[in-house]
Amino acid sequence: MAMMDLKDKQGGGILVRAANWVGDAVMTTPVIRAVKKNFPSSRLTLLAKPWVAPVFDHNPYVDRVMIYKESGRHKKGLGTLRLARDLRRSEFDLAVLMQNAFEAALITFLAGIPQRLGYNTDGRGVLLNPAIPLNPGFKERHLIDYYRQIVKKAGLIDDGPHLHLFLTDEERAGAEQILAENDIDPTGGIIGINPGATGGNAKRWFPERFAKLAERLCDTYATKVVVFGGPADRKLGEYIRSLSKDKCVNLAGKTTLRQAFALIARCAVFITNDSGLMHAASALDVNQLALIGPTDHRATAPYGLKGGMVRSPVPCSPCRKKECPVDHKCMKGIGVDMVFEKACLVMDKLESRKEGCAV
Repeated sequence: MAMMDLKDKQGGGILVRAANWVGDAVMTTPVIRAVKKNFPSSRLTLLAKPWVAPVFDHNPYVDRVMIYKESGRHKKGLGTLRLARDLRRSEFDLAVLMQNAFEAALITFLAGIPQRLGYNTDGRGVLLNPAIPLNPGFKERHLIDYYRQIVKKAGLIDDGPHLHLFLTDEERAGAEQILAENDIDPTGGIIGINPGATGGNAKRWFPERFAKLAERLCDTYATKVVVFGGPADRKLGEYIRSLSKDKCVNLAGKTTLRQAFALIARCAVFITNDSGLMHAASALDVNQLALIGPTDHRATAPYGLKGGMVRSPVPCSPCRKKECPVDHKCMKGIGVDMVFEKACLVMDKLESRKEGCAV
């Protein structure tokens, strides 16, 4: 199913329709890199929802980011036609669809993009050229491989699974300033926790356990623990801070997504639910412990050598449900001691490396 008639050309246009969630967007960065390397002379435009667009800031493989204003100019109905018209003006040669919905294919079809590459899902096969059949077996493989298969099945050259997030010197300096303003000494090794997760409460470890964990880690390593999260997690972060006897600094809802990325990059270890920031930590090559319950760890586990997991296998997992209809045993089985011991292994290894360098 190779795209025999599409050639790399100076000034050519390629549109990549970004995934709609931060974690998925991070996991598609290998595809974006591969597409750009296959067509280095073409201009690559990324179409993304506003909350996802920052993932691609400063990405050298993206020439332009176009915002999908679904609550404004591009609202469903006439807005769909406006978006198609906006895209038509750019005269794209190829659209690569990371998003699997029918709408994604329809918009690029209405935009007159001659080749529209994506999975044959949601009844949209007739709108794709070429349409990639979805292998049922891929549901049991990592989502990074799922996305990369689009490139491979189209006859393009894959560029490996490595995830990317690109931080500027200014963003890194901004993270240092935030740490200083909150009286956090980064030399001792920052510990980050991320107690939130989108898509229901089933993926969330219990705030009381996060607080107890933070208290023990803070006492053991003489450092404060930073709470991460979005605006919806601000109250949760405050609750955990109060339970931990102020051993935490709550930054949930107080940073931009890019600032959160830069702060995660400063963490010695990042302890998180299955979430977008979990995949960000992977892309930033940060040691992390992911607390996995109802989701399928084969598909969404943190990628890379520094991505550890803590799980309590139960017969009903993975159920992928937003709310547990029974007893939430998959998360209840993850005890504070389990996570604390694994976090200590990471921290102690880092400490021993520092001592070795000092000698």
